[in-house]
Amino acid sequence: MGMKKPLTKFHIFLSHHTFLYALIVGIGIVLFWRGVWHSVDLIHVYISHQTIDLGTQPWWDGPLSFVVGCGILYMSRAFVSSFIGNELILTGLRTEKKLAQQTETNLKVEVTAINDIKEEINTIAHKLEDLEFQVRDHHRKSE
Repeated sequence: MGMKKPLTKFHIFLSHHTFLYALIVGIGIVLFWRGVWHSVDLIHVYISHQTIDLGTQPWWDGPLSFVVGCGILYMSRAFVSSFIGNELILTGLRTEKKLAQQTETNLKVEVTAINDIKEEINTIAHKLEDLEFQVRDHHRKSE
């Protein structure tokens, strides 16, 4: 909980300075993908049994870029949105809302249908009682 308040203040500050926010998120994205790229290159060199020249590219360069990029994106609260996009997140929320509305509409339709069926059953029950009464009355008259 102690880290949450400074991160919130930092995020509020960045939201009021959009150019700086875009710059920081852009750097985070570049460092993230640079770290992925260099780490995969290093793994490829290792798997193919080639010699690694640690003088030109140290082994920690890729993983460090990856971790720093992740840290920047996490602290700026742009980690998820920078990779899957805000539109995808919003589409998911809209779909969830539509499903809730459809469920509510379907429930209202079903309740109305059930009430209509109950009324029809009551009407049939009254008609059946009337028919039973007429049959009894007819049998009494014929006796």
